[in-house]
Amino acid sequence: MKLRNLLPMAMIAASALSSCNPTIEKSDKTLTPVSFEKVTLNDNFWLPRLQTQKKTLVPFALGKTETAVENLRRTAAYLRGEKSEKLIPLAFYVSSDLFKVMEGAAYLLTIEKDEALEKQMDDIIDIIGEAQAPDGYLYEHHIVGKELHNPRNRWGTGERPYSNVLFSHELYNMGHMYEGAIAYYRATGKRKWLDIAEKSARHINRVFFEGGDSAYNDGNPVNQAPGHQEIELALVKMYHLTGDTLYLDMAKQFIDIRGVTYRPDGINITTPEYAQQHLPVREQRTAVGHAVRATYLYSGMADIAAATGDTTLIPALESVWHDIVDKKMHITGGLGAVPNIEGFGPEYLLPNKETYNETCSAVGNVFFNYRMFLMSGDAKYIDVAEVSLYNNVLAGVNLEGNRFFYVNPLEADGRKAFNHGRAGRSPWFGTACCPSNLARLIPQVPGMIYSHTDKDIFCALYAGSTVDVPLEAGNIHLAQETDYPFDGKITIEVTPAADNTEFTMWMRIPTWCTGDRFVAGELYRYADNRQTSVTATVNGKKIKNNITDGFLPIKRRWSKGDRIELQLPMPMRYSTADERVKADSNRICITRGPLVYCAETADNQYPVSQYYLAQTAEEKETKTFTDGIMQGIPALKVEAAVATADNEAPATLTLIPYYAWNNRGDKAMNVWFARDAATARIRTMFAGNIANIKASFTYNGDDERAIGDGKRPTSSADGSIPRWTSWPQRGKEQQVEITLKKKQKIESVSVYWYNDNGGVKFPVSWRMEYNKDGKWHEFRPYVTDAFGTAGDQFNMVHPAEEIETEALLLHITPRKDAAAGILEVIIEEAK
Repeated sequence: MKLRNLLPMAMIAASALSSCNPTIEKSDKTLTPVSFEKVTLNDNFWLPRLQTQKKTLVPFALGKTETAVENLRRTAAYLRGEKSEKLIPLAFYVSSDLFKVMEGAAYLLTIEKDEALEKQMDDIIDIIGEAQAPDGYLYEHHIVGKELHNPRNRWGTGERPYSNVLFSHELYNMGHMYEGAIAYYRATGKRKWLDIAEKSARHINRVFFEGGDSAYNDGNPVNQAPGHQEIELALVKMYHLTGDTLYLDMAKQFIDIRGVTYRPDGINITTPEYAQQHLPVREQRTAVGHAVRATYLYSGMADIAAATGDTTLIPALESVWHDIVDKKMHITGGLGAVPNIEGFGPEYLLPNKETYNETCSAVGNVFFNYRMFLMSGDAKYIDVAEVSLYNNVLAGVNLEGNRFFYVNPLEADGRKAFNHGRAGRSPWFGTACCPSNLARLIPQVPGMIYSHTDKDIFCALYAGSTVDVPLEAGNIHLAQETDYPFDGKITIEVTPAADNTEFTMWMRIPTWCTGDRFVAGELYRYADNRQTSVTATVNGKKIKNNITDGFLPIKRRWSKGDRIELQLPMPMRYSTADERVKADSNRICITRGPLVYCAETADNQYPVSQYYLAQTAEEKETKTFTDGIMQGIPALKVEAAVATADNEAPATLTLIPYYAWNNRGDKAMNVWFARDAATARIRTMFAGNIANIKASFTYNGDDERAIGDGKRPTSSADGSIPRWTSWPQRGKEQQVEITLKKKQKIESVSVYWYNDNGGVKFPVSWRMEYNKDGKWHEFRPYVTDAFGTAGDQFNMVHPAEEIETEALLLHITPRKDAAAGILEVIIEEAK
């Protein structure tokens, strides 16, 4: 049974175009994407990024994941009976980061042959195979003997294999390994890694759904869905590659048992909502919990619905999608505004400066919406995926390809440590899911451009490229030229295998150029009254705009050299948010095409949060950067005004694409601009929530108040600003009590340590307590956080559970030969 016959949103509706075109017949075929290795990019936007990934990001990331390779190497040595060192103390999911980077490397091998990279991949694959147990199990922390465990490896792994599926990431790691193996097979034709993956999958099927092996769960089927979704997507991919229905059945079973066979009942990250286990998936109607887990689940559900024709999943998917785009998505496509669960909060809670918007959540947003498109054929899903891809996803990595955002705010003051201890991008993270996800998603973009049925070709994304699309009537060669996303002109030259070949080209007409809003959903509306129109021609003859589900269909008998020209208007547009989004009240956002624009202090005379836009004027000019890191990127200039403490004045506001911010230092940035002077003036310094600071001891040349004075250090040795130290009390534990102006929920605490490389050094460790009802209680860090002591950065920690307090107490253990010192502490209130 074909799913397309069952979907009410089927998009290939019968309609007529111009009088020269025949009636377009409805198709009942599901969409098949043209795989990444079959699309050749030749544009000026995506191809340079892939070249940067190949030259910089992937080698850099492979170097950063070498410790994961080393742990696999030590596991392999253990299996061979050789003497081995203890496992390196890494998070139990770090191997997944390695597999994601390898997946990205596999995609890049299709751009050009690279024998050195391929050999490096083969060498790592050999180690992976050697680290796999004979029965197919692959998880370093349980394969090696307990004598090789490091205590830091033990949290979350469980005492035995698959005994803590909620947090162990055993299945999550394997899912990413499967995706890497599939990509490498497609890129090279080599089966070794794929064989390892299939051996693992058959093992997991036995243990989770068949039982009988006493080494796992006493021989009983585990029958529990993983705490972090991912294996579901990978199993469907493996089914599509191999044709083995075992993998599709496994993916469906993992979907079917979620929220049925197991439901946690704890708090914070052990609530049933956190991993979407609060209800069976078919009964879920809202997006809840950890945003990455959620979007991976919804992606897997869409995969299953499309592959099996299971329409019982459709109501849940459609309802959850609307909950996201109508109530819980930032205009950049970012998801998961709540930091302490990295997930979805209440409806319309979309803060700008204090938001989380994990890069991986945006990646998941792309995956979910792309699969919804393939399942339904409706362009609105690609519209959402595109906005997330061009804005939040691309902002996750700098233009050089070697620094990353984990957190993606829509406002920054240039000094708040919002990005896991930094006020800008970081070279890496202890939990490096975001850089590794970028390494694998961006090279997949070519495989998202084209899809097809037997008689239809869909152009979902626009990028200069060539491709051969296999239709029932023969291969169709397409050559696309465009400067998208900076220009809306798209030209496609069509060359069928034989002249007079009949088929339909479906050209996507994005939401942002045809209606009253920038992106699908009910959250955002254009505030200007600009009228735009799409034009399309074939061989110079105009085509009627009979847009069907976001696509312009062009059916005809095609011959060599036929030329489609599509013009998508790209004026600067102003958007407002639903009035229930309090953070954006009386504010406005500027977009152009699929890009969200922001202002950065590098381009503007005044602090960017002080600008306001009282009217929706057209852009003053568009100027493209001609040199430096921003070369080739257009900046917009618009007439605005600026509100200072005591007056207002006209001013020109310069804006750049959101994805390009923070490439010229840690500067202040803003996306949502006030519409009047009064609104522009309400921005306050985040350090203002501190009422008092008291230290157990302070050197008479220092000042404990410096800890909260709001002055940003340039380094841990910065002597130009005030500081607190406990000199000369070497090795003596210190306490710092911070009283807040009011009782408040804590989002995060960030500490910038002082180190003069003499008598004051970074501490050995520290911990924290919070005051509740007059008593001090332990402040437990979120699962991926730690009480860090790194230099030259803010060490940020989020609470593991909701904390409401008016006082915090830091306990600091200095080195035996040194005193402790702090330059600044930032405490963020949860909104």
